Amino acid sequence: MKISRPRYGSLQFWPRKRAKRFLPSVNWDVLNGEGFLGFIGYKVGMATAITKDSTPKSMTLGKKIAVPVTFLEVPHMKIYSVRFYKNGKVLTEVVVSSDKDLKKIVKVMKTSAKNLDEVKDFDDLRIIAYSLPKETTIKKTPDIAEIGIGGKDKLNFVKNYIGKEISFSEVLKGDLFDVRGLTKGKGLSGPVDRFGISLKQHKSEKGVRKPGSLGPWHPARVIFRVPLSGQLGMFSRLHYNLRVLGSNVTLKDKVKLKPFKNYGNIKTDYLIMYGSVQGPAKRQVLLTAPLRPSLKQTRRKLEMLEVHIWKQQFTI
Repeated sequence: MKISRPRYGSLQFWPRKRAKRFLPSVNWDVLNGEGFLGFIGYKVGMATAITKDSTPKSMTLGKKIAVPVTFLEVPHMKIYSVRFYKNGKVLTEVVVSSDKDLKKIVKVMKTSAKNLDEVKDFDDLRIIAYSLPKETTIKKTPDIAEIGIGGKDKLNFVKNYIGKEISFSEVLKGDLFDVRGLTKGKGLSGPVDRFGISLKQHKSEKGVRKPGSLGPWHPARVIFRVPLSGQLGMFSRLHYNLRVLGSNVTLKDKVKLKPFKNYGNIKTDYLIMYGSVQGPAKRQVLLTAPLRPSLKQTRRKLEMLEVHIWKQQFTI
């Protein structure tokens, strides 16, 4: 009798190594929307929300249900440079900011060599934006990322925000967002934790937590499909269609939040997202317009009543 089973570990995420940067790159050409298509935020922590389900045809319609929520702090952003594209390649980049906070991550220029109006014959443009985490309690070094622009007159739209602080409420509209970021880093892990292989019989001669075979004689090498020990965590992942249940705009003057575990106080704008977000507290994430909003999540309606956080509770 031939014994067969599916292989362990999805090849969709390969290679399983540490990501090069905290904020992953995005294919902005496939996202739809007006204005800025992304925003930089920071994970605060998770909580439990007591909500009233008002979703049509739901089994819990009109009842109170407990759902997991994640708090994200979204301080202001500013534009560092404007990047022009031609035929899918970078044509030129015009630096429009000389903020002193950028000295730790980029070489700050006192004056720009070009003006935005001097650039001609380009197909698309995007901005290089940086966050202002000094407004928060977690750190001072800003995070920088490329942000896509939606709409028709993109150049005039960007000119209106040069030198100004950009808030989340005036940039991204709607209730559904995609969240990109890195998972928790767990370091070197074995194949049982890394790929989920089963333990061998306890009297095995060469290890219980190892694969049974590294492969045949030929090819005379260990192929990449064999589950081996290596890096676990710090992987780039994407969560689709996370719903915003509340924010400091909708809950203004109603809630006084206490310090969060492993994070501290929230001093700027924040979002309450339905579900979980990858990474530990203080991890930077990139919120973008939804790539494929589903009809089921669009119809989902939850009315928040109470939120239970670490050693605190508040009623909305």
